[in-house]
Amino acid sequence: MKKLLIGIAGLVLLLLAVLAAAPFVLPALIPVETYKQQIAEGVRQATGRELTIAGDFKLSVLPRLELAAEEVAFANAPGARDPQMLTLNQLLVRLQVLPLLFGEVKVDRFVLVQPVIHLEVDKKGEANWQFEGAGAAGQAEVQTAGETVQGAPAAGAGMLQELSLGEVRLERGRLSYSDLRGGQSEQLDDINLELSLPDLASPFGAEGSLIWRGERLALELEGDSLRSLLDGAATRLALGLKSDPVSLEYTGQVILAPALDVGGEVDLDVPSIRALAAWTGNPLEDGGRGLGPLKIKGDVAVTEGVYAFTGAEITLDNMFAIGNLTADTRSARPYFKGGLDLDQLDLNTYLPPPAAEEGEASGKAAGEGPPPDWSDEPLDLAALHAVNADFDLSVGAIKVQDIKIGRSALSISLKDGLLVSDLAELALYGGTGKGRIQVDARKKVLAVEKSLTLTDVEAEPLLVDAAGLERLQGTGNFEIAVQAQGRSQREMVEALSGQGAIKFTDGAIKGLNLAAMARNPGDALMRGATGDDQKTDFAELTGSFRIKKGQLRNKDLLMLSPLLRVTGEGKADIPARSLDYRIQPKLVGSLEGQGGASDVTGIAVPILIEGPWQDLSYRPDTGAIVEEIARDPAKAAEDAKQTLKKLKKSGGDGKIDPKKALKNLFGD
Repeated sequence: MKKLLIGIAGLVLLLLAVLAAAPFVLPALIPVETYKQQIAEGVRQATGRELTIAGDFKLSVLPRLELAAEEVAFANAPGARDPQMLTLNQLLVRLQVLPLLFGEVKVDRFVLVQPVIHLEVDKKGEANWQFEGAGAAGQAEVQTAGETVQGAPAAGAGMLQELSLGEVRLERGRLSYSDLRGGQSEQLDDINLELSLPDLASPFGAEGSLIWRGERLALELEGDSLRSLLDGAATRLALGLKSDPVSLEYTGQVILAPALDVGGEVDLDVPSIRALAAWTGNPLEDGGRGLGPLKIKGDVAVTEGVYAFTGAEITLDNMFAIGNLTADTRSARPYFKGGLDLDQLDLNTYLPPPAAEEGEASGKAAGEGPPPDWSDEPLDLAALHAVNADFDLSVGAIKVQDIKIGRSALSISLKDGLLVSDLAELALYGGTGKGRIQVDARKKVLAVEKSLTLTDVEAEPLLVDAAGLERLQGTGNFEIAVQAQGRSQREMVEALSGQGAIKFTDGAIKGLNLAAMARNPGDALMRGATGDDQKTDFAELTGSFRIKKGQLRNKDLLMLSPLLRVTGEGKADIPARSLDYRIQPKLVGSLEGQGGASDVTGIAVPILIEGPWQDLSYRPDTGAIVEEIARDPAKAAEDAKQTLKKLKKSGGDGKIDPKKALKNLFGD
């Protein structure tokens, strides 16, 4: 758009310069055809381009300069796609002559009817509004009474003592822009514009409209004084842009020189971000439901490469936020600093709907089958080197898929490729949490460190919402600290290391009855030890783990429950997404739960949990039972007998038959 404005301004100033010089270079009694030739010659000398007037031409010099021309054409640069850079159906100009002698330009009338302007940048990067000839680089020069009048002067009012515009109007214009280097092109149609400028010291304004990509945009501009603006003084400006896809209002002050300085209030209203993106040629095809209405209001300031937006009030979809943002672009790597406080954030609104699995149509449940393998694609670290930033984010409530998170506060720092994210506050399913993520891209190999602590979190609703798992109940505490490095996702997983610990209290493992398995290892599955109606209650479940090169190992799983003790150990192969775990429940004659002894004598029946994560299998380790009995059959029988007696004494129903129980446990 800046290039469009430069091109338009150059053409208009060039035309004004030639016409302003006409009373001094063209004798009053020369025939009209000669005037046409002289004007065309002046344009050619100033630009190196041809100007032709094919239609009617009328010109009078005194007492005022009046010009009416039809079918005007201004040639394009050599090699341009369009032969004409500018065509006009009609040009009407009326200038007062005497004020020109005193350096004043008073335009009574300036009308362009159906102008068509083609702006173009060729493959070498040269713009067609950069003119050759006596006024090189767009500075069209015309000799007037021994002085040089610049057709495209620099900003400032020094060349003019006074400028006054009467009727200045552009009707039904068209403007096209194309950049042959990248194939970019734009076109504005049905351009209508009216200017108001009584003099340089008085308030000025502009009002108009145009059509871009099928939508009409209305423009309004008001300012206190053009002279103060051109002289580099602070000048009040009000700008309004209205259309169906977007409306923008700005009110404040602007300083053009010696450096751009802007300060004021901005009010942006977008009925639909998705509709706006589609209109601008960047449709959003992510499938999300969000990015609808957007309203932004706040104070904007621009000073020497520093852009600030403060006191911002933002409404997006059903969210409201307040915040500030500053961007410092004075160095090669921009620096952003700010903060945002949202009342709520529903990320589901911006996520595409879950993709249907291929087998779903044939009755296969979505999600079955192995997950995608770890990627070998090199990690792209460019984004971590693009900017530096310090940003604080707080959210009253967050929803991600079915996961519900309460009040959260996050601080993010990014400097020279090192990203540090501190989670200072997290409300999660009745508990709290905090954590830290560090991503170091300062070397060729990415290094990541993560730590997270969760306290008093209700496990079942969290796991149900996070992964649809209904296997674990209880109040949980989690600690985890891991680190990894690598050039791809697979390398990161294979290098993963760290440690962690869990502790659950007053819960249950659903879908698995460890006591039933222990009592009936021979046919536990036939007797319903697993299933949706089965569960294993516990008073306490604890364990810790270590990770080395992607292999997670646990040796101290302990579950304390009335009548049952469970220990466990095994490993999870994270790169292979598989589990090899062995738990050993013991039926014990004790109602002591949380805090109870873990070495109570009882019946031990190991259970194996094996297979890929998405399809785990559970089975009693009958081989281990046989080995245990073979080592000391008498002791095994006595342990079972005493355990069953304790079960009866500790709260059984009075009908336990030790002989039958032993028969069920060990067979005939």
